[in-house]
Amino acid sequence: MAEVLVYVDHVDGAVRKPTLELLTLARRVGEPVAVALGSGAAGTAGVLAEHGAVRVLAADAPEFADYLVVPKVDALQAAHAVLSPVAVLVPSSAEGKEIAARLAVRIGSGVITDAVDLEAGEQGPVATQSAFAASFTTKSRVSRGTPVITVKPNSAPVEAAPAAGAVETLEVSFSAQATGTKVVSRTPRESTGRPELTEAAIVVSGGRGVNGAENFAIIEALADSLGAAVGASRAAVDAGWYPHSSQVGQTGKSVSPQLYIASGISGAIQHRAGMQTSKTIVAINKDAEAPIFDLVDYGVVGDLFQVVPQLTDEVKSRKG
Repeated sequence: MAEVLVYVDHVDGAVRKPTLELLTLARRVGEPVAVALGSGAAGTAGVLAEHGAVRVLAADAPEFADYLVVPKVDALQAAHAVLSPVAVLVPSSAEGKEIAARLAVRIGSGVITDAVDLEAGEQGPVATQSAFAASFTTKSRVSRGTPVITVKPNSAPVEAAPAAGAVETLEVSFSAQATGTKVVSRTPRESTGRPELTEAAIVVSGGRGVNGAENFAIIEALADSLGAAVGASRAAVDAGWYPHSSQVGQTGKSVSPQLYIASGISGAIQHRAGMQTSKTIVAINKDAEAPIFDLVDYGVVGDLFQVVPQLTDEVKSRKG
């Protein structure tokens, strides 16, 4: 069976959920071969094998930590040369999309970004994307070279599928460009204790209707009761009520959780573009004519300052 390269997103050997989702998709079109780079790379083999990786190509070198994405592109290019895979899958993060684009240029191939599904086709893997602010669903395939595809988090389930997961050393020769941009300092991100926004299974977002930074506490309370991430609309972010890193929308982050709760968000096209692929959408808004209600699975017409606290209390009550 043809092999599929899967780029492993991990932190010191701890594999992040989007990579496990990629393994699920990779098995639809071939045998997953994982590429793990940097500190702790070899330690990823156990969990990768549990989720279908038949082989794990591991490489560790200072370049992966000391410089930006080019050393990782060098490594993926080396893996591609060794295997001649049917596709290369990469998590659809900002870094992942840069890696994918650079790799596609190097190997003379096409790139598909932000796929939400993947299936085998007669002429190669076929990717599903949401286009024009999720107003259309398209199916695309790369017509030349090895498809390089980035996949949005939460696009596929994490499924156990035990495989060999044999660890092999990947030999990498770094290009002259690899050391062109050096990382000179790092500042740890302040932890909120909540899931990463783009990877969370549940997202609770607040918008203009929250009416102030101090009122985001009720959005956070609901999110914490559900074990969810907190998002915000562009209006809320522009007003300085919540950090830009939490913005959901066309100029913010795209999310695709199992459950998305929009509170006090009108549903402008800019916001819809970032959350319309969510599996179940719930809106709370006192304006019954708000555009968001055209999109939702469940809508509550009411004052969020009354509805959200009651919902939070009910969730806590049911959790016992």
